[in-house]
Formats: sequence, structure tokens, C-alpha cells
Amino acid sequence: METFALLFSPNSLVSRQRQKLRLLAVFLFTISSAFGQKPGGKLAYTVSMEDPASQLYHVSFRCEGGRGDTLTVKMPVWTPGYYQLMNYAKSVENFQATDDTGKPLQWEKTANSRWKIHQKQGQPIRLIYDVRATRNFVAGNFLDENHGYISPAGVFMHPEGQLNQPVTVTLKPHSSWGHLIATGLDSVAGKPHTFVAPNYDILYDSPILLGNLEQLPSFEVKGIPHYFIGYKLGNFDRQQFVADLKKIVEGSVAVIGDIPYKHYTFIAIGPGGGGIEHLNSTSISFSGEQLHSRAGKNRLYNFLAHEYFHHYNVKRIRPVELGPFNYDQQNRTRMLWVSEGFTVYYPYLILKKAGLMSEEEVFSALQQNIASYENKPGHLFQSATQASFATWEDGPFGRSGDEAYKTISYYSKGPVLGAMLDFKIRHETRNKKSLDDVMRALYLTYYQKLKRGFSEKEFWAECEKIAGTKLPELIDYAATTKEIDYPKYFAYAGLAIDAALKELPGAFLGISFDIQNDSLVVMEAEWNSPAWKAGLRKGTVLLAIDGQKATAQALGAMRKDKKPGDSVNLTVSQNNQSKDVTAVLGKQSERRFDIKRLPKPNPLQAAILQAWL
Repeated sequence: METFALLFSPNSLVSRQRQKLRLLAVFLFTISSAFGQKPGGKLAYTVSMEDPASQLYHVSFRCEGGRGDTLTVKMPVWTPGYYQLMNYAKSVENFQATDDTGKPLQWEKTANSRWKIHQKQGQPIRLIYDVRATRNFVAGNFLDENHGYISPAGVFMHPEGQLNQPVTVTLKPHSSWGHLIATGLDSVAGKPHTFVAPNYDILYDSPILLGNLEQLPSFEVKGIPHYFIGYKLGNFDRQQFVADLKKIVEGSVAVIGDIPYKHYTFIAIGPGGGGIEHLNSTSISFSGEQLHSRAGKNRLYNFLAHEYFHHYNVKRIRPVELGPFNYDQQNRTRMLWVSEGFTVYYPYLILKKAGLMSEEEVFSALQQNIASYENKPGHLFQSATQASFATWEDGPFGRSGDEAYKTISYYSKGPVLGAMLDFKIRHETRNKKSLDDVMRALYLTYYQKLKRGFSEKEFWAECEKIAGTKLPELIDYAATTKEIDYPKYFAYAGLAIDAALKELPGAFLGISFDIQNDSLVVMEAEWNSPAWKAGLRKGTVLLAIDGQKATAQALGAMRKDKKPGDSVNLTVSQNNQSKDVTAVLGKQSERRFDIKRLPKPNPLQAAILQAWL
């Protein structure tokens, strides 16, 4: 499981803040004691960065208590929260092994992410290695002159068979940096920049941000402190942002009704990529410049609410396959459409009830999810459960390239299924129950009582128990490519949805393109479109259109001047060979799925809509 918190060094802030820091240190020590963690330990890491411009973390790992005459250490191949193989081991350089006196030990690399060290039985050993940190991404490792970000699965090797052992980590920030460090690891009293984890699951779940950082004002929800700390936050109204962030947290907590952590930290890595959830924090890319427009604020607040709500949905309310983890291979589940998709859906309602998103914006967000799913051919080929299982190969947003048409994104279909399930439960129970009751039941039963994840069968059993009826159609919608009856389900909530197929004006070729070196390069040819049938694929270069140089203007004029059924002659380059092809232009049709209130809802529909919003 992933976990995060915040540690402040007493030397990091001016003297007027020292009393607050001492209180926080007591608070963190209390948490450490509650976990039953003991300082010291037999597995200890030291991470230094004396030359951050080199983008190398220097790691020293002292390991004692090994048995036998060999020790095998491994680097994870992925990190929880990002369902892709990362090949962290490729970034390891200058590996060495010595005994405790510095005498070299024999070792060999027996697999891509595995090293075997020959040792004297029971004697401590020390591993020394560098990790190249060049990927500015929440699942990667990054280091430059001003800050560093550590994704622990990509830095800390673990002894085979010892994942449940306690671990200590000592950090040595560059001397020019501030002393503020953000991490979920609890501090060791009396040892600056030294942290402890009860096991490797917690260690790998606790990224570290350090450098020249900024802390925003903290806030409390139900007496629990929440922090926001980051790098290069940008220019924005910090006071208003923190006030809005507090509303997002309060709205999320209201869904489940319980706060399961002692402190929570939003860790902003600055300009970079992605967001990963943790048990009591989230690691996010962030720029406050987005807050200067309504659209940018909506995107950012939905992103923050999504990552925050994940501490419930996927970290605690989770499929049974997602923990305990196997760090040597993919951990597959058919339920990411719930874990990720529902965590797209809930922020819409959380932000609406917090006054941060309008009714029309909620409708528009769901409309975009439906259109993104339905107007791509992948909905004919892949179900939500299949997309969940295949994400390790396909990626979270489906495949790219020539086979993109065969896949969907559970980020698009998942929130729509969540909304429909919510509407169905409200309808069947006459607005006495909702999807919230399902989420709370899963949290109480599987996280709190059974302390495990739920199976797919158990998930649907809880849904049917709350709804008071069987849900075969919704189960089919998740597990098959069956056509969805949107008007039926949205009408339960007093909403009309336009699912009619509409023909778009102009002739249709079916490509998206980019301009590279003054040439039109096909980025995607839509499946079964005129371009697809003519053999155009991603990477095809358009050289001429009806004998004229291919430009964006010429392509636009062709679409406008020609009509469906007309032919267009294209000169293209594929695999460095030029050829002429003919495409017969067609018609383009799509469904918009605009959502609005029914003009005359019945009393139940009106009540459901009011409660839902």
C-alpha cells in the first residue's frame, strides 16, 4: 500500500516557526510509535546527492542478518498506482558489494532486476550503487540542481524473501537546498533526515520530495492536519486555493464518513507528469498557473479530487488482486474500471456539492466521458473488464498506433458505469440508497473488518444487496461490449440524454495529423475510415493532395469542397517510399450525448436529481 506524510526539519524554517515544528515532531513520533516501528534496524539505506547536476543518487545499503552463503537482492519492476512495467533496474549504475570492513565481495547479476552476492554466513554486507534519475514523473526518479524526487521502488533494492522486515532510510540533501523534506516515512527521533518503515510495502509506497520547496498553509478536517508542499508551485492565490482544497477534502470525507489516517500531504513535484495516490498522501504534478482560467481550474480541481479520493477507492476499497503486491511482475485485475473509473466519477459530485463546479459542468463532464467511449471503435471490441486486465500492455488510455481502434479507456467507460449504477440504485430504493452506500459497505466490510480486498463477485454482491435487486444488465455492460441504453438509466435521475446518431457536414477522410518539418504526418487513421481503407496509417507522410502540395489549408479545402462519394488522389510516403493512393471520401457521423434536465420529471426523478447534485 502507498503512504505519504510530511516531515519538517527544525532548521528548515525561521525561528518564529520552530515551536510549531516541535509540536509536529511530537505528532510524527506518536505516529511512529503507533505503527510499532523501532529505529535502527538491520536493513538501512543512505541516499546522498553531492553532485545533483549529474542526476545520480548515490545509495549505500547495509544489510545484516542474512542466512546462507549468498544473498539475492531485487529491484521492483513496477510501482503500485502505476500499472506499467518500469524496468527500474536499467537505471542502476556502478554496483558494488563489500563486507562491513569494505572488502569487496563477489557478485553477479543473475537477471534483469536481480543480483546475487556471495557473503560469509551471518556477516553484514554493504551494497553501493548509483541510480540515474532523469524522468520527471511521479512513478520515476528525478534529480537536478534545485530538487530531487524519489520513487522508492526505483531506488531501494530489497533482499529476496524479506519484504516484511523494517527498514531505515537516511537522506543527505545537497548542502544548497532547504531542509524541508516531504515523505510518508516516519522520522527517527534524534536522527536528522532519518526515516523508518515497518516493511517494504510502506517504503515503496512512500515517495520522497526534497530540495528548495514551498509549504502552503495547512488546514484541518475533523481535527486531522492536511499539508500541501511542493516545488515551483507557480503564481496563484494561495489562500483561495487552500480554502478550495479543504472543501474538496471535506466533500470526499463526507462520502465515506471516516478519516483513516493521522495526517495527509499533497506532494507537488512541480512541472512533470502524472499523479499517484497513497494511503495518506498523493504525489502530483502541479502548476498553480492553471488556476487562472475556469477550464484550467476545473481540470486541476478534478485531478486533485481524483487523487485524493483514491486513498479510499483503490488504496482501501480495493480489488483483492491489488495487495499484497508482487513486485516481480504485473499485478492484474479486471476491476480498474471501478478503482479508476469511479474515482473519475466521484470528483464531479464532490466539486458540485462544494460549489466548485456547476450543474452544467457536471453534465458536460459525463457527456465527454460517454462520447469519448462511444465515438471510438474500441467500444465494439473491448469491455471495461478487459481494458482493466490488459492495461499493462495497452496502457491506461488504450493502445496507440494501428491497433488503437481495438481498445478503450476505463477512464472513459468507468465513470459512466458508475453514474448509471448510482442512478439504478437510487431508482430501485426510491432514493433511500445510492452508490455511496456501496462504497461505505465495501470500506467497512473488506477494509476495516476483513482487512483485504474484494473479488469481482463480492463487488457485485454488495451492489445487488444495496439495490435490493439483481443487476444483470449493468454486469453485462461492464463485462461485454453490449450496446448501452443510456436514456433508460439517465431518466432514473430526471435527465434526458441525446443518443441520436448525427451526420456531420463535409466530406470525411478520417485522419488526424501533425506538421513536422513542413510536412503533414498522419498521427492516426480512424479504423474503417476512407483513409484506413486506402492504407494510410500512423506515420504516413502526405506529400500531395490531388496533385497539389499537401498542407493543412489544402486538406481543409478538400474536406469543404468535396462531397461524400468523391475521390481524392493522395501522394504519400510510407517506409521511405512514395506512392499514389486513391481514397473515396465518406460521411462522418457521431453521437454527442448532450445531457439536460427532463422538462417534466416525476416526483421520484426530481428527488433523485436533487439528491444526486
